[in-house]
Amino acid sequence: MLEVTEQVAQGAPSPGLGMYLPLVLLFVLATAFAVLSVLLGPLVGPSRYNKAKLSAYECGIEPSPQPVVGGGRMPVAYYITAMLFILFDIEMVFLYPFAVSANALGMFGLVEIVLFIATVGFAYAYVWRRGGLDWN
Repeated sequence: MLEVTEQVAQGAPSPGLGMYLPLVLLFVLATAFAVLSVLLGPLVGPSRYNKAKLSAYECGIEPSPQPVVGGGRMPVAYYITAMLFILFDIEMVFLYPFAVSANALGMFGLVEIVLFIATVGFAYAYVWRRGGLDWN
């Protein structure tokens, strides 16, 4: 016990912030890679520009030569598609933990996941019936 006390008193190295050094180096390396990629991209990459590359991509809508003042109206189908993607994406986020721990949850977990899938299935059937998936 006396030897340990003497080592601490003599200034033996403590773990301190040294254990965070690899993490700091990883952040520095990632930042350097990102900055160098952005700065070197235009210098190293090809510079063959044409009209198609310089035009804005508008998801199938013909871009107008004049900017629309006030934002203009976008078709509702884009928003419905985005909401449906979020809905079914969140469903997958909830299904993955169930798949990982299905054995541990037992019958209770099975009943709960069936109820969850039925609820999402009703939402899917509702959207389908209302024509939310039609692009006409």
